[in-house]
Amino acid sequence: MEQQRTVATTFGPAVSERIGASLAGVDAELARRYPGDPGTRQPVHTVYVPADVFAAGTIRSWGEQALAALDEHAPDAGSFAAVLGLPDELAGPVYERVRAKLGREPVEDLRIDFEDGYGPRPDAEEDAAAASAAQLVAAASGDGTSAPYMGIRMKCMEAAVRDRGIRTLDIFLTTLTEAGGLPGGLVLTLPKVTYPEQVTAMVRLAEEFEKAHGEQAGRIGFEIQIETTQAVLGADGRATVARLIDAGQGRVTSLHYGTFDYSAACGVAAAHQSPDHPVADHAKAVMQAAAAGTGVRLSDGSTNVLPVGATADVHRAWRLHHRLVRRSLARAYYQGWDMHPGHLPTRYAAVYAFYREGLEAAAARLVAYTARAGGAVMDEPATARALSGYLLRGLDCGALDAQEVAALTGMGRAALDRLAGRTGAGSAG
Repeated sequence: MEQQRTVATTFGPAVSERIGASLAGVDAELARRYPGDPGTRQPVHTVYVPADVFAAGTIRSWGEQALAALDEHAPDAGSFAAVLGLPDELAGPVYERVRAKLGREPVEDLRIDFEDGYGPRPDAEEDAAAASAAQLVAAASGDGTSAPYMGIRMKCMEAAVRDRGIRTLDIFLTTLTEAGGLPGGLVLTLPKVTYPEQVTAMVRLAEEFEKAHGEQAGRIGFEIQIETTQAVLGADGRATVARLIDAGQGRVTSLHYGTFDYSAACGVAAAHQSPDHPVADHAKAVMQAAAAGTGVRLSDGSTNVLPVGATADVHRAWRLHHRLVRRSLARAYYQGWDMHPGHLPTRYAAVYAFYREGLEAAAARLVAYTARAGGAVMDEPATARALSGYLLRGLDCGALDAQEVAALTGMGRAALDRLAGRTGAGSAG
């Protein structure tokens, strides 16, 4: 047996200890600021419904309207695929899964809107709407008809509407608590943020509510809408998004790009306000860099071109929406806004095709990585995390089945979670 050779070194143990001590603060800061993906399911979209029209049957109604739109304008897989340009091999599987999704879980994330979609109302009217919204959310959570994620968008922290927004938030949360407690899928949206101090104010409200009702500290999180230029670039010329996340003290769950407010603030003409405008791409790139590694998710905005009217008009709107969703997915924006039931078929078609068309290639690369078998692409650990995350997202939304992923990769959900660095648990849609 060959004797192990001693290698020469210069640094003694004390050197490493001193370096470690000098970087202890940085280690702690990295762990605090960049905890990584939370490992929970991210919805593929957020549906906004004005508070005055939200009702017990809203989610079911959206699914029924979406299915009716398919029946009228694309009654079979071939016609739907022809409209969207889907390849033949995806036409059947995507169409069948879209229809099943619309019948089973048409909305993954629903926001009851008390802001732009609701507007200014008499105080008594908004008070009643906030209480009603909470009662409906509590009832849906209790009987299993809720979307996986539900909540409200309150008015912003600007002086003119601040008190009204705080009161609506208070009524909604208090009524929810009295009706049985805060549901697990609760999501709150803070719009039109311009300064970190407004985010800090939202943190203080959450803290006050938690203390008053004996909730665990940090129980209430919220998402921030990036729809003002000040949220992206501050008056001092510094990028602002990271400061907003930091001001949230761990409570910020996601950043949502607001297509029309942000575009208008940049002076973009109404006809050109779109999620694919250059000003939108710039804002979303800054958001993406600021959120990377923090566990804060990203959501794209919406299109205001609705699939209504004659079949030719519906098809044009579907093609636009499908293209925009596909574009967002390729840019790692896995969530977006949907403003009309007719957007649901193309939302799910784009999402399902995105995951199904890449399934075999992603699985093969993951198998090669785990087996160290090489192949045409040499993947790094970071890419392996991305590959497993891709498959997990497909599983979460219902684009992929656990059995087919396991057959191609030899891995179950737990193994994929470990590779992706996830610590939470997802669920198929």
